[in-house]
Order: sequence, then C-alpha cells, then structure tokens
Amino acid sequence: MNILAISGSLRVGSTNTSLLRAAAELAPSTVKITLYDGLDNIPPFSPERDQRNSSESVAKLRSQLRETDAVLFCTPEYIHGIPGTLKNMLDWLASSGEFVDKPVGIISSGTSDMGGSRAHAVLSYTLEILTAKLPTGASLIVPFIRTKLDADGHITDPVLRQQLRDVVEALDQAVRQNRTVTL
Repeated sequence: MNILAISGSLRVGSTNTSLLRAAAELAPSTVKITLYDGLDNIPPFSPERDQRNSSESVAKLRSQLRETDAVLFCTPEYIHGIPGTLKNMLDWLASSGEFVDKPVGIISSGTSDMGGSRAHAVLSYTLEILTAKLPTGASLIVPFIRTKLDADGHITDPVLRQQLRDVVEALDQAVRQNRTVTL
C-alpha cells in the first residue's frame, strides 16, 4: 500500500514534517509512505490557470495523488486555520477529483494544549467537501509537540509513537476495505 504524506509546513525543521517521517519509519513493511516535497512549487490558484492546465507542479501532484492508495496530512495551525500554501494546494484539487473516496488521515500538531485543533477541523471540513474518506482512527491532534520530539525531530514519546502507528493502521484498513468493496 502506498501513502502520500503531505506536510502543511514549509519550515526546514518542521515538527509536522518530522511526524510524517516518523510515521513512515513506524509503518509496517507492507506500507510505503512517501513524503510530498512540492508544496512550495504550487503556483497561486486561479480557475483560468486550471483551465489552461499550465502548471507542471500541479500536474505532477495530481498524478501522485491518483497513483497513491491513501493520503496522510500533517499540518500546523496558522491564525486558527491551515497554512495558506496548503489551502492553495487544495484549491487546485477541488475540480479534478483526486480525493473522491480516497482514504485520508489528518494529523495536526502545535505547541499549545490545543495541538492545532482548529487547523485540524478546517482541514477535515475541506477534505469532506472534496469527498475524501476520513476513516475512524486516522485522525490525531498532538498538543505540546515540542515536548515529544528531540532536537533532531525524533519522537521521544512512546504514546505518540503508538498513536502514529494507529493512524497508519487505520488508513491501511480503509484502503483494504475500499479494495474489497470495488472488487
């Protein structure tokens, strides 16, 4: 099974990207998690640009999404919402259908006790509009993230490590269920 992991943060030392790397390391051998690295290459959305289909980076993203079994997002919270670059990316995908019935997991993290819960809610709502499947158990809000990682971005909290495994397992089960339904 293939999962495309998308971090909502462009920061080099992003804790959100660290969480996705950790999920990839913790995933069972039957699951391959690939980190998407093109968020900062997506141009500002405009319906006219989408009609002309002139963006190579958007075409590549759409292709990656079509070829993957599931998607795993991890995002910080900016001004009680998701980062603009992530919202822009989702705007490009609103009319092309890559998320229709695709299992999607959502992780948010933050330095406060809220753990990015408002960004989590915004992203969940947006993905529901895009008709993604949000499986039970494939959702995680991580408060006080900096207390759970070391200076190199490795998880030091065993509970968080297990929670990441659980999110990946929920996505794996949702993909298996999708395959059974479509057969």
